[in-house]
Amino acid sequence: MDIIYSKDNNTIKYISKLLSSAKFRREEQRFVIEGVRLCEEAVKNECVVDYLLYSKTASDKYSDLISQLENKAKHTFCVDNRIFCALSDTKTPQGVLCVVKTLDKNIHFDKIKKNGIILALENIQDPSNLGTMLRTADALGVSSVVLSASCCDIYSPKVVRGSMGAVFRIPVCITDDLKSFISDFNNFGTSYACVLDDTAVTLDKVEFKAPVLSVIGNEGNGITDEIISVCTHKLYIPMKNNAESLNAAVAASIIMWEMIK
Repeated sequence: MDIIYSKDNNTIKYISKLLSSAKFRREEQRFVIEGVRLCEEAVKNECVVDYLLYSKTASDKYSDLISQLENKAKHTFCVDNRIFCALSDTKTPQGVLCVVKTLDKNIHFDKIKKNGIILALENIQDPSNLGTMLRTADALGVSSVVLSASCCDIYSPKVVRGSMGAVFRIPVCITDDLKSFISDFNNFGTSYACVLDDTAVTLDKVEFKAPVLSVIGNEGNGITDEIISVCTHKLYIPMKNNAESLNAAVAASIIMWEMIK
């Protein structure tokens, strides 16, 4: 077993770059997952594991999981505890980390259920918001999530961690042309733009009927006029006590709950 004692090791440098650079993740078509739960999800979902790194402490504590991962990984390294902590993206590392191949997230209409309930996201920039939206969509049974290419990287460590493994489970499509996607969807379904506009229909008056799609926009600017114009309806979440807006992930959660009722 190779043991890594130096932060200047080429594997450590490679993984550090994957953690910090979305561009590098896209080029390499790999991303990093860390922690016992996410690594267990990688095993369950038959992910291609290129690298497994574990600390000396984790080798005893999580021996069964590490054995499973070793059988899947192309390269395995034991890492000095100090080096693993320096590499880790978490405050309290569990000592298990994998580099896995990116998933099939290309836009394929045949993956979108035509009787489904879909959340569409335009230009979401906060990884914590995106991770929460994926986790909630998975928990509530939303059929799929569609992201504009301008959204933050779905393979960001914060997104992957915040999704609590939903990134592996829920169908997610990424499109360079969200407007055309919604326009095509309107041929067989109904789409809603979620806006801060009290002239829109209020959420409590909407009767969602699948196939249906709702769009959530950027945290600061909302949905672009271009996307609003192509949606068949606009909806509004009424608020009290002079509140002007909701956090994007909170708004998405409320709307998803109403969509699946």
